[in-house]
Amino acid sequence: MNPVAYPLQSPRLLDQLSEVMRYKHYSLRTEEAYRYWVRFFVRWSGRGGRMQHPRDMGAAEVQQFLSMLANERRVSSSTHNQALSALLFLYREVLDIHLPWLTELQRPTRVKRIPAVLTQTEILELLGFLEGDMALLGKLLYGTGMRLMEGLRLRVKDVDFERQVVVVRQGKGGKDRVVMLPRSLEAGLKAQLGRSRALWCCDREDGSPGVEVPDALAVKYPNLGSRWGWFWVFPAPRLSVDPRSGVWRRHHLFEERLQRAIKLAAAAAHITKPVSVHTLRHSFATHLLQGGTDIRTVRELLGHSDVSTTLIYTHVLKVAAGGTPSPLDRLAGV
Repeated sequence: MNPVAYPLQSPRLLDQLSEVMRYKHYSLRTEEAYRYWVRFFVRWSGRGGRMQHPRDMGAAEVQQFLSMLANERRVSSSTHNQALSALLFLYREVLDIHLPWLTELQRPTRVKRIPAVLTQTEILELLGFLEGDMALLGKLLYGTGMRLMEGLRLRVKDVDFERQVVVVRQGKGGKDRVVMLPRSLEAGLKAQLGRSRALWCCDREDGSPGVEVPDALAVKYPNLGSRWGWFWVFPAPRLSVDPRSGVWRRHHLFEERLQRAIKLAAAAAHITKPVSVHTLRHSFATHLLQGGTDIRTVRELLGHSDVSTTLIYTHVLKVAAGGTPSPLDRLAGV
């Protein structure tokens, strides 16, 4: 009996994988990643001339595939773990295969590394090279500690100017949390909402479908996606197709826009540290701790389940603060 308790509709393996993942409410990004690894695994099986169905493969093939990723592709431990998770999900949840060798597969050890953090001066320089809505979005992510997709998926109803807070909905792990709304961004955010309102009005005049709403809310409240409160704070300039439903509607800004803008800004600011959008979140946490904010408060703002995850920033703080003086400096009288 299939573990999702209903007959799968598609005969194709990848579509069956998507069916089960959607039944279990996995995110679209996870679904795309798992589809990639299952497709890669099947194509890899045909290196001898004929591709095999995963049902006809077992522990030896999975181990060989994972070994190839580690030794030939030299993937990171996190990528290696993601590939293993995809194959385990395929065998257990889609093919309903529960064999001893599945539990014996060992995950690679994940090395904890200290994240790159910018100084406040570097943050000012970086943000200074961003323009328009990218500048506003970059400042918002640094000023609140939100992840990139949390900022892009922000809806009008979740920005509370009166209470000076932003409600982050369905963050990592499907959890909600509340973060501060930087007062310095109030005027910029209100201007951005004005531009968003103009796009929302155009969509309503054109009869375009409303924006995507989570889970079954669209069925229970058919017009919910057309309401102003559910519209994106950072909407895309043009309509595009919904990857799951196939409906043409307005989505939020594409994440690669800010990713590219941050890379270009870091180069223009001559910052030699590795910089990504997530660096803004790391810097937010470190600068709060430098300012004396309690680590448990920082944990809640970041949305970490366990304070041990937040403790990594105490190590960053030691590096940022200069740490213990070197014995060489004592010898030199510095």
